[in-house]
Amino acid sequence: MFRKCKKGFKKNELKPWLKKRWCRGKITGDYIWHMEDVLHRYAQPYNPLRPLICFDERPCQLLGDSIVPIPMKLGQLKREDYEYERNGSCCVLLAFEPHTGFRYVQVRERRTAVDYAEFMKQFVQVYYPGVECIRLVQDNLNTHTPGSFYEVFPPEESFDLAEKFQVHYTPKKGSWLNMAEIEFSALSRQCLDRRIADREALEKEVLAWAENRNRKCTTVNWKFTKDTVREKLKSKYHMLKN
Repeated sequence: MFRKCKKGFKKNELKPWLKKRWCRGKITGDYIWHMEDVLHRYAQPYNPLRPLICFDERPCQLLGDSIVPIPMKLGQLKREDYEYERNGSCCVLLAFEPHTGFRYVQVRERRTAVDYAEFMKQFVQVYYPGVECIRLVQDNLNTHTPGSFYEVFPPEESFDLAEKFQVHYTPKKGSWLNMAEIEFSALSRQCLDRRIADREALEKEVLAWAENRNRKCTTVNWKFTKDTVREKLKSKYHMLKN
């Protein structure tokens, strides 16, 4: 004789198709050093002669409609066919200055050492020509080095450009420490959540998005500090000493 189950799962209590993704590298001395180094830069007061810039880049697929969508009207959402056209891809480069709430964006066909070097050159010669140095937070992608300047410009110019940057790398699998990632999250939700067919349209959308946020001086409410991480990862710090 089987007993009846008096209590089952409530409707929508189990959602097996959902999962959380967490990206954190192995906690080593090197990981903690890079993490604290970045957090220390965020905590320092604003210095216009030593601006802090967070940089990242992201590929973007160009997708067009195979059938013209039916525009929305009163009481009816916009309707589009599930099929779409692949029109290649390009790359969005984004730099964010957290202290002033200003961001710079550019759409490039690729993300190579040349694209990186040309983008960074603008900060030295156009955006911050009279500063002592530019403190740059970025991940450790192979093109994100001063060596990229030497692949594009003469050695004298490359050396001068490299000297202008004070680079602070996020730890491996620690790109979440880069505030530019938060800006990309906002860009994805507010601008890239629909089909964009070509580079010209993408560039127009991205520049309009950046202009709107710059006009509002939108900043990031960053609360993760060295003291916070030392408290939350107290056991990890202790394990390293042993």
